[in-house]
Amino acid sequence: MAIDMSDAIRQLIQDRGISEELIFRTIENTLLAAYKRRYGNADNAIVRFSDSREVSIYAQKKIVEHEGVYDPVSEIDIDEARELNPDAEAGDEILIEMNPREFDRIEVQSAKQTAHQSIREIQKDSLYSEFKDKVGEIIIGYYQREWKGTIYVDLGKMEGILPKKYQSPRETYHVNDRIKALITEVNKTPAGLQVVLSRTHTDFVRAIFELEVPEVYDKTVEIHKIVREPGYRTKLAVYSNRDDVDPVGACVGLKGVRIQAVIKELEGEKIDILKYDPDPRRFIKNALSPAEVRDVIILDEGKHQALAVVNDSQLSLAIGKQGLNVRLANRLVDWNIDVKTDAQFEAMDIAAESRRAVSELFGDSEEYSEEISRISELPGVDSNTASVLLENGVDFIEDFLALSAEDLAAMQKVSTEQLETLRKLIEEYVEIVEEEEEEKEYSEIPDDSETAAGTETGTEDEAADGAEETEEYECPECGAKITVDMTNCPNCGIGLSFEYEDE
Repeated sequence: MAIDMSDAIRQLIQDRGISEELIFRTIENTLLAAYKRRYGNADNAIVRFSDSREVSIYAQKKIVEHEGVYDPVSEIDIDEARELNPDAEAGDEILIEMNPREFDRIEVQSAKQTAHQSIREIQKDSLYSEFKDKVGEIIIGYYQREWKGTIYVDLGKMEGILPKKYQSPRETYHVNDRIKALITEVNKTPAGLQVVLSRTHTDFVRAIFELEVPEVYDKTVEIHKIVREPGYRTKLAVYSNRDDVDPVGACVGLKGVRIQAVIKELEGEKIDILKYDPDPRRFIKNALSPAEVRDVIILDEGKHQALAVVNDSQLSLAIGKQGLNVRLANRLVDWNIDVKTDAQFEAMDIAAESRRAVSELFGDSEEYSEEISRISELPGVDSNTASVLLENGVDFIEDFLALSAEDLAAMQKVSTEQLETLRKLIEEYVEIVEEEEEEKEYSEIPDDSETAAGTETGTEDEAADGAEETEEYECPECGAKITVDMTNCPNCGIGLSFEYEDE
């Protein structure tokens, strides 16, 4: 006897969202469970569905001779078989239609339990597949209740949970409040399917920007990295694949419309959008925004240690409240950043070799030498010499080279040997461009400080007693006035030799 279950099948498809194939399988399992409950096993039971969604159950039995029936469940006497089919012969198999309505209450109850269990498993698998594909996406639900700090959110087909650790400290909710969150986990548990939501994950901010900024969604502007202190501050490093697109401007939007929408969704959390740069020095400068960084010095490239130098007025802004800004910058660039003021930096004893190694890593030596302007920045400079010169108002190399011999001699706490060593460092690391009129060719003689000191007085006396028409030249090293009878420069002490060319 066939049963028309088309209405029930249609209702299940609409209410539970279960496919027709799975419903047919469930009905089949239900009838087989009832058959097994009545006859002990269902090995010979067959369930068939018609095109009109009618279901029938048959018992497949073997035809045996008279008085040869030992198992009435799987065997049938030939006379009974011929009443159903006159052409039946011994040894053949025949399908005998069963009437499901003849099953007693216990058998029907067993079938119902099997059906409910099958439908629950099917629905769980279906929802699991649906939500598993949505991990990392934003979903909107409504606040239902709270228990032990965990918020239960109505997601329509099922209920999600928003644990306490994934809630922003800025946010409070009430019943039926709209909640937008990120799906982070989908788990099968004995109690059912569990969907874990989060509003503190960095991917939640990324997903919000994809919704608000079309350039981020279509990958014209890409987010390099996001670091976040939920409820307080978020830093994003962005870059563009096109030269004509400003990544920061695209994220901020016209008059800040886009960024304000993101801030509103995050309940007023501060957001810093900065440009990613493959050069770590520029990236560190950008990462410490909104503070203005004057210079960044790489202390140890292998250990990712860097020093950021800022003005006194920018120090508190660069560090941030309770060190939040510099802490987020460290995580964003993956470097250990130490922030110092100009005065603190001058007091530090940074190895000159590390500075020079950094210069060779990020550029050639000539480019680095052009950047040196202060005496304290010279590789290998004596800190005592630099301090004494700074006390006398000489900070830059240009100021030192402009001093006369009398000015240098008048300085206290610095010796002639220290000044000569400083000059050699300047010659080695700083390129000095001078305008010279070369009428003669000069060749340098190795420096001898004692000879230079001894002949300085003698050359002055000879110049006073010499002829007034003596020709004067400029020292090729320091530019001081010299004459042909001098063997050492009276200013810098370098040895001199004159050679004449035949005209």
